[in-house]
Amino acid sequence: MKTFLLTALAFCLVSGTAFSQGFRLGVKAGANLTKVSGKSFNEEFDLGYQLGAFSEIDFSKKFGIQPELLYSQINTKRSSGFNSIYNNISDPNASSDIQLKYLSIPILLRYNIGNTLTLNLGPQFSILVDDNENLLRNGEKAFSKGDFGMVGGVTLNLSRLRVYGRYIVGLNNINDIDDQDKWKSQQIQLGLGLRL
Repeated sequence: MKTFLLTALAFCLVSGTAFSQGFRLGVKAGANLTKVSGKSFNEEFDLGYQLGAFSEIDFSKKFGIQPELLYSQINTKRSSGFNSIYNNISDPNASSDIQLKYLSIPILLRYNIGNTLTLNLGPQFSILVDDNENLLRNGEKAFSKGDFGMVGGVTLNLSRLRVYGRYIVGLNNINDIDDQDKWKSQQIQLGLGLRL
């Protein structure tokens, strides 16, 4: 899966550069407000961060694509519902705080409204690179290794500075224990980017 995602990203960059009217690279960083829905988790957003790189590939004045490579930290808290559902395998001494770290690859359609505003929409593929190992007894894994979601957002283009906000909804169940409780992620991202 990792090879497929990296190949897809490389293809987008190479083909986009070959046929584009504009190609720009940049770096970005910002805040992640995240929650994992399901009976096992608190239904509130927790603060994390995201940072990475992006490219803007415009095919015309209006349309383009924006592939990105992001490292994201997601924080959430398990609820008492987790222990009631998974009391036979959950670690009673584990902290209720859960931290997940993902390598995410959004591939977004760009729709430019004038020179200052861009709308973004597209899929995001995420690979879990670090998770809470003490959530379950005997080092079992609780979260699936991949997450697929849809992204919608807006970017304000101020010369080389990018100010962005977006909403990401996870579409697949990231519960890797069983199907008793469906876990899906939601994120609100706010941040700044700098075009190089």
